[in-house]
Amino acid sequence: MTSPPKQQKLAVLFKSACVIPVLTIDRLDDAIPLARALVAGGVRTLEVTLRTPVAVEAAKAIIANVSDAVVGIGTILNANDLSSAEALGAHFGISPGATPELLKAAAASPLPFAPGIATASELMQALAHGFDLVKFFPAEQSGGIKALRALAGPFPNARFCPTGGIGEANAASWLAEPNVVAVGGSWLCSAADIRSGNWAGITAMSERAMKSLKPA
Repeated sequence: MTSPPKQQKLAVLFKSACVIPVLTIDRLDDAIPLARALVAGGVRTLEVTLRTPVAVEAAKAIIANVSDAVVGIGTILNANDLSSAEALGAHFGISPGATPELLKAAAASPLPFAPGIATASELMQALAHGFDLVKFFPAEQSGGIKALRALAGPFPNARFCPTGGIGEANAASWLAEPNVVAVGGSWLCSAADIRSGNWAGITAMSERAMKSLKPA
């Protein structure tokens, strides 16, 4: 089965990104310097999560002021969140899981979208709605690489962006799996570094990740 064009676009984007930082922004003033620090380190594809009161405004600020950033919206939980992501001009959307209602709305939306799955049944629901690239979440807590390999047997065409429990120590192992197109995680920009404004440290961590994880 051929992927819909928007899913093909998402696969290309995720493959080129390799690592997608999961950004939880508590202070609006941190949004632009954080995005600039990541982009300076070679990390351009960013997931701004809808987990805080300032998330929408933070995403708007990054889209308007950091032209090299490719901004997606994460923690999409329902059709309203999906509509918000579209209105913001986001490049993609990601959810931690997926209800039938959300899958239906996302299938009808022009926005490239990766629904979250943790089980074979959830993956079947995603595939039935046309989503062959999904977020495997929470990756380590849901069985890790062994679980991902088990899913590859009955679902050889599914592709994954594992997120949850992934960091500098194990990102390369996940990316080595043939059905993984990218990994997500917050290790590039810890809450402590964001709170303290350690933008240089975030840039350095991003540079190190891109150097070690990008294909030669």
